[in-house]
Amino acid sequence: MKAVVCQNAELTVRDIPDQTPAQGQVLLKVLRCGICGSDLHVRHHCDLFGRLIGRAGYKNFPDASEPMVFGHEFCGEVLDHGPGTPKNIKAGTRVCALPFIRQGKDIDCIGLSARSHGAYAERIVVENSMMVPVPNGLSNDMAALTEPMAVGLHAVNRGEVKKGDVAIVIGCGPVGLAVICMLKAKGVRTVIASDFSPGRRALAKQCGADVVVNPADESPFSTWEQYGFLGGIPELLELAVGTREKLGKLPVPWWHTWRLAEGLGLKPKRPIIFECVGVPGVLNNLIDSAPLFSRIVVVGVCMQTDQIEPAMGNNKEVDLRFVMGYSPLEYRDALHMIAEGQVRCEHLVTGVVGLGGVDNAFEALRDPERHAKILVDPSSRATTPAPPTR
Repeated sequence: MKAVVCQNAELTVRDIPDQTPAQGQVLLKVLRCGICGSDLHVRHHCDLFGRLIGRAGYKNFPDASEPMVFGHEFCGEVLDHGPGTPKNIKAGTRVCALPFIRQGKDIDCIGLSARSHGAYAERIVVENSMMVPVPNGLSNDMAALTEPMAVGLHAVNRGEVKKGDVAIVIGCGPVGLAVICMLKAKGVRTVIASDFSPGRRALAKQCGADVVVNPADESPFSTWEQYGFLGGIPELLELAVGTREKLGKLPVPWWHTWRLAEGLGLKPKRPIIFECVGVPGVLNNLIDSAPLFSRIVVVGVCMQTDQIEPAMGNNKEVDLRFVMGYSPLEYRDALHMIAEGQVRCEHLVTGVVGLGGVDNAFEALRDPERHAKILVDPSSRATTPAPPTR
């Protein structure tokens, strides 16, 4: 079968052996596969990525010199089941699948492994237990967005965002747009999106952002007073001293009232900031410029060593949370949220190519004004990204 192989940073279409599903596994015909930002990174920084993920315990990542087939954002059609594999999901069913598969005693990340190839291919083997049928006649294009939408859902869940919170999304590439989609699906009333690119700001608005900001013109935190945030230490001192003075005038011990107020959740307001850029310097800039008590959820993956000033985080009591991936439940929920119309993410797909166009698609994705998410359709002959059919 044909697949796009990455080796020494070169992408070429090759004939590779068909995989045979083992017990507990299923063979799929690939219908669509999204090109992920991590694929772009790994193409040119494979060995660095392998060392980093290896330090976290994943030992099955290939060297740059080894052939690897990317593709972990996919949907497909069930073709065959491995021996002894339950056939509760019958042949011909369209499915999405979490990109994890058992290989002996190990579990591989599909598309980030030399032995478990991804979906830049005509067919792929997946774990039966990881499959989720595509519901409600959802299109292949939208079903292929399940994985990136699950990333966005996981980030929002880790941020513990409530409907009345102010969420600020820094960076409106595919990850930031997925976060915006999920914030609005969760009913968050105020979502501020920030990006230098006019095209991405337009997409952020289409995905539901209430306010879009060009950081070259204004800070996404410039309206902190409007939302009742504390901009710095003077405001915090005034709040502390002023509150104590007011409570001291009540006919009850001030500390009882203070403790009751805290128990009722009456604490200083803070924004929840999603860092979706992953470039050195961004995180430190956020810590430096964000209001007090901000919760920063780091979704963007910075591949280089970065530097922050922890003392500034102390001064502002900033809450840092790093996120990666999603759970099987979040993956299933993301698919159903798309299928039920809770998540409106159709604007993310800006192009479709065949296997022969993957190299061109990687190049096209370098221009944020042209593309956000390009999908691979192995049955297509398109060598340049063609607009998707709506």
